[in-house]
Amino acid sequence: MSGHSPDDDDRHLAALGYKQELVRNLGSFSTFATGFAFISILTGMFLLFGFVYSSGGPASIWAWVVAVIGQVLFALSFAELAAKYPLAGSVYSWTKHITRGTSASWLAGISMILALIVSSATVALTMQTILPAISPVFWIYGDGSGPHDATINGVILGSIMLVLTTIVSLLGSKVRSLVNNIGVSVELIASIVLIVGLAINAKHGPSVVFETNGTGLNQPGGYVGALLLCLLLGLTVMWGFDTAGSLGEETINPRQTSPRAIIRALVASGVFGALLILAAVMSIPKLDDQRIADDGLSYVVKASLGTGLGNIMLVCAAIAVFVCGLANQTGAVNMMFAMARDNALPGSSRLAKVAERAKTPVLPPLIVLVVGVAILVYNIGQPAIFLTVSSTTVVFALISYFLITASFSLARVRGDWEQPDTRYFRLGKWGLVVSVVATIWAAGMIVNIAWPRQVLYNPDEPFHWYLQWGGVLIPAVALTLAFLVYWFTQRKKIGILPEHSSGFASQQSAPRAELETR
Repeated sequence: MSGHSPDDDDRHLAALGYKQELVRNLGSFSTFATGFAFISILTGMFLLFGFVYSSGGPASIWAWVVAVIGQVLFALSFAELAAKYPLAGSVYSWTKHITRGTSASWLAGISMILALIVSSATVALTMQTILPAISPVFWIYGDGSGPHDATINGVILGSIMLVLTTIVSLLGSKVRSLVNNIGVSVELIASIVLIVGLAINAKHGPSVVFETNGTGLNQPGGYVGALLLCLLLGLTVMWGFDTAGSLGEETINPRQTSPRAIIRALVASGVFGALLILAAVMSIPKLDDQRIADDGLSYVVKASLGTGLGNIMLVCAAIAVFVCGLANQTGAVNMMFAMARDNALPGSSRLAKVAERAKTPVLPPLIVLVVGVAILVYNIGQPAIFLTVSSTTVVFALISYFLITASFSLARVRGDWEQPDTRYFRLGKWGLVVSVVATIWAAGMIVNIAWPRQVLYNPDEPFHWYLQWGGVLIPAVALTLAFLVYWFTQRKKIGILPEHSSGFASQQSAPRAELETR
């Protein structure tokens, strides 16, 4: 922006109560790339395409379109918040500044941390669906013929990936940005090549998107019920774009850059995802082929493009998975750092400590690594429980989004919200409508995804009622226990730690005595 200087960013951050500790070196592409990498359509497609296709057939693409529209509502609200509060911690920091208490922001932050850590492990496990399909050399344990070969091998590959993403995170924002930008560039090019390649090998016309494969017969509510289940793909893939806003303290001119990055990351992912689904279903020779359900997009790619080009696309998908995991870890690190410097977490001083040389938090990436590997290892003995836990990731994320859009709506109704500077992104008179509809969308999708469907939460033996109800029980229990920790240990301690304070805070961000007593 004309007339902008780096000092403007530092002064704005100081006015919000914080001193500049992280390195501000990310440009517009790097910020966009982090949001795009987090969403990572290739990761999501290779992980869930087979399940969604078997649940809704080619017409399941309409669930993706609906999901894009719904998630854009979040992106618009987040963009306006990022323009006014370009802070690390995105949903936590934004909710903190628009509410009259600390409970909603704390729950939004902790819910997102849980989503991000579990998602990091789940994304890492995706390597098992890609690398062994490229070459048997990636069968580090067994060869796939044993009953536990795939499970154990997936844990090994996933753990290696988590170690590598942690190393990149600890090297600082410059290295992390370089790796991420390369990965996203590969993913963008690969997505285009994959879409064009599948379209060239099309066996059906665009009208195939109205073919249901009779899947509505197996769902309560007919095909509407099938589409509600198929929304899982869009919702699981298209969240985390707020991470582009979470880099506000590492971004140059974040009030201008972050809102655009959030919206562009989601819209680009939505468009590329829709085109990829369309090209994939048009290229399938036999629409009811069981191998699609079993092997997912990997089978479709190799069947349509051949082994050579198919393997190249799978390599690109593996790179996309890696930077997706890196973006997940980045989001978790920034969220923990933001909450810790407000003394909102146990051991906050250590969690918020920034490395002198790399200018990045040290302990949070290690926590993501240790907990992520532990979750993966647990998958060896209890794969059914791991599936249930990993399936609740999007529920945690949607709870966080619900808390912020509901808080945003309430702030607007109360008259507590002042529009950002006219030079930056603002929704104007449409702001309240967008935030209210986004809140309704969030509530509806929490119910939809948490609904106790056996096909989602407990598809294989052993069948247990608590696994089927995992989408309700796990978030309820986890957030209740977390809230008890907050209420009895942190609630009255919350306030910017002296070593992270700028010594000056605006009226909106200054700690209020009455908040600390709630």
